[in-house]
Amino acid sequence: MPVSRIAAAIAAVVFLAGGTAGAQQTVRTATSWPGGPHLEQFAQGFSKQVDSLTGGKLKFQIFPAGTIGSPLKITESVQKKVAPAGHTWSGYDWGIDKTAAIFGGYVGSPPAEALLHWIYAGGGIDMWRQWRMEKFGVVGMPCGSHSDEIHMHSRKPVRTLEDLKGLKLRTSGAWAEIANSLGASTVILAGGEVYPALERGVVDAIEWATPGINYSLGFHKVAKYVILPGVHQPGAVLECIFDKALWDGFDPTTKKLVEAAAKLSTIESWMNINMMDIDALEKLKADGVEIIRVDQGYVDGVAKATREWEDKYIAAEGGWFKKVVESQRAFMVRWKGSTQYRSEFR
Repeated sequence: MPVSRIAAAIAAVVFLAGGTAGAQQTVRTATSWPGGPHLEQFAQGFSKQVDSLTGGKLKFQIFPAGTIGSPLKITESVQKKVAPAGHTWSGYDWGIDKTAAIFGGYVGSPPAEALLHWIYAGGGIDMWRQWRMEKFGVVGMPCGSHSDEIHMHSRKPVRTLEDLKGLKLRTSGAWAEIANSLGASTVILAGGEVYPALERGVVDAIEWATPGINYSLGFHKVAKYVILPGVHQPGAVLECIFDKALWDGFDPTTKKLVEAAAKLSTIESWMNINMMDIDALEKLKADGVEIIRVDQGYVDGVAKATREWEDKYIAAEGGWFKKVVESQRAFMVRWKGSTQYRSEFR
């Protein structure tokens, strides 16, 4: 459904419900984002949608990373009631539960379009909500998305798996473990630490986000190689997290409007970032960076290592990890049928 039709449907809900009841409520919201599109497009984009849909009666006050709690521990901040709400990427919780990386998008994820379909039409969102409540005691839902990331901004050329060995790489989530198994030396850093670490040579390479997001942050100014494609992250979905008591205090109409705002911001950000990415790739070329595409052996090696990683944790952990990975695998078997009717003409 086009965004315009989604917005119209949501507006109808607001009209029929007569808006939300009660006085204005402001919710302090911790984030993982120091600035840039993650803060402005995703977190503040969600906040603006809620403000609009509720007629200003509910506001999520967005705080940059580090202002409230640790940027990599937003879930913990909400659990401990340091903040009643948060905006983050679920993959940051992978050290607590590996399933976190599967929901947020990781090296083995379906492509971005398929990932969104799995979430909204393939049962993913229901599993997401149930998993968050069962494992963490918070309410969580998709809240922003983008497509393939730049695989690396690197100070060294990377074309083969051999080039990956010994590379000091800033990353996070499942790729941190999988890249290690392929010989890289991985470092996990919060967003505000990524640029200075690359600039000072503390790391040889970093991955962060898409061309459009990364261009505005200037990584290409301190690392002349852009490595493609983004096999470590073919799609990503961000997350809004709410304290259960906060969520339970919303009336049914407010809950529906917040859910609608999260979905609308997810779809709008996906489209907006895609458009940014198209322009940014041309800007990167014009700025003189060297764009390298890894060879097929690299892609195949990453795919093999990822499948082995998944199978290892399916066997070791079972539970939600097994349930979610197998759900995505089954969905992708079904999704591949779309090649029978989709046109490739341009």
